[in-house]
Amino acid sequence: MKQWWRRWTYEIPLAIGDGLWEVLVVQLAALLDRLTVRKVIALIPIAIMVVAYYHRIPIPPELMLVGDFLAYIDVFSVLILVGMLSRGATILFIVKQAVARVSLLLRDVGAHLPGPDVRHRRRRSAATRPPRKPESSEDDRAYGCPWDDLASAMRTHFPRLRAGTSCATPAASS
Repeated sequence: MKQWWRRWTYEIPLAIGDGLWEVLVVQLAALLDRLTVRKVIALIPIAIMVVAYYHRIPIPPELMLVGDFLAYIDVFSVLILVGMLSRGATILFIVKQAVARVSLLLRDVGAHLPGPDVRHRRRRSAATRPPRKPESSEDDRAYGCPWDDLASAMRTHFPRLRAGTSCATPAASS
């Protein structure tokens, strides 16, 4: 009887404890080591379905679509990544064009700027001498060719015609 008592009070509880330790601690730790985010995400829709059927709660279809989205998250993440990369390439292209245009503008501005000069030049806006006034008006000038009389008559009778159609320039005739 002592052997039987020892077995049922000492050995069997130790065996059960060892078995529970193996299952609940050692094997669970090994399972958690092998567990990935993808496996956890794949279990979320199953958990939603179990909770919905267990409590008899109507689930909106959006939750089921969230479950599908989570199940295919790797595909969606690749699509989102490709979309971000294409936008990044577009932004990089635009920035390159802007930098090229700014550098071209600065190069053009630099080419038109005067270089370092030690001489003091006159300002271009200041007039050095007053503009020369003609000695006689356009009507008084001779045209310098045999058609002077005809040109004068044309100018008199047709005032809208331009009077600069002579053989020589007015400066050359004086």
